Amino acid sequence: MAGERAAFAELYEENARAVYHYALRLTGDWSSAEEVMSDTFLAAWRGRERLRPDGGPLLPWLLGIATHKARNANRGLRRRLGFLSRQPPPPPVADFAAEAAGRLDDERRLAAVRRALDRLRPAEREVLVLCVWSGLDYRQAAEALDVPVGTVRSRLSRARARLRKLADEPVEPGRARGEDIDRTATAALSVREEPA
Repeated sequence: MAGERAAFAELYEENARAVYHYALRLTGDWSSAEEVMSDTFLAAWRGRERLRPDGGPLLPWLLGIATHKARNANRGLRRRLGFLSRQPPPPPVADFAAEAAGRLDDERRLAAVRRALDRLRPAEREVLVLCVWSGLDYRQAAEALDVPVGTVRSRLSRARARLRKLADEPVEPGRARGEDIDRTATAALSVREEPA
């Protein structure tokens, strides 16, 4: 009652376990029981002047405080659950596993294609990208690069040969190649030959 911290620490050591177990039985939740126990001892410290000076056991007084704290905790939980039950259900979450797997697969393929393209000479890479992915014919690619049409043809031919070779090379462990570079090579090799 005099506010001696050592005396209160002793009170806590002697009764915390009993208050916690009591709160656990009232709330049915260990987290709520810990909160009730904490609130009980805080309220006991703040209300220590109201203790009877006759020196009787303090556990009944603490359990009385815990009863009120547990009721408040249960009421709060019921209010929260009631509020949540009145809310519209969240929209269903679509299964995105296939989309995520597809994106990862696309990323892996693009990385393999990028590695194959990086092994081409810059001039060959430019012609390949213009003719295969940008859809330009030889004349348009020649115009874009400001080179003769014959130069576009020869660069594209070298790029195709290089991609064929890359598609046939053995793969280092841990590096993707296989069908990814094969697809790149197939795309490059299937560029329509145009008459000069």
